[in-house]
Amino acid sequence: MQPSLKIVIVDENPIRAAILEDGLREAGHVHVMRLAETSHLLARIYALDPDVILIDLENPSRDVLEQMFQVSRAVKRPIAMFVDQSDKASIEAAVDAGVSAYIVGGLQKERIKNILDLCISRFNSFARLRDELERARTALEERKVIVRAKGILMTAKNLTEEAAYALLRRTAMNESKKIAEVAQSVVTAAELLK
Repeated sequence: MQPSLKIVIVDENPIRAAILEDGLREAGHVHVMRLAETSHLLARIYALDPDVILIDLENPSRDVLEQMFQVSRAVKRPIAMFVDQSDKASIEAAVDAGVSAYIVGGLQKERIKNILDLCISRFNSFARLRDELERARTALEERKVIVRAKGILMTAKNLTEEAAYALLRRTAMNESKKIAEVAQSVVTAAELLK
């Protein structure tokens, strides 16, 4: 992990924030900023554009937790959240909101580096899974469009399935497009001609 990470600490309690700051500095992180109040939090975080966000909530109310979960949904960054007490529903909500590490109790500066490493690793792992899922969904949608286009061409031009696919592929190569783009054009044209 690079010590040049830009880290934002969201903490209204200066004593608890100092523990986080000390732990980060001892781990070699020098770009540490603290937000002491939560008003306009999302805009302020966007303005700072941190690599990692550490949120210390001590004993948060449901409203404060929900605000932090909104931040974690909106900001695609590793987020570690420190709380003193929690329940199963809060933990599940944190995970659903995309919090990478949800630490209950035990705010100690000696643990900060390991928690930060875990937070970043978990975030990166989930980001890879999201990307893979999105690619699989896109491939499936493209495949469906290609199958529909082949059916349209088979009916309209009295072609075999292989010949319809070859026509899509040849047209895509001639137009420097993906087969799925040409297939979508065929499907769109067929719907217009109905």
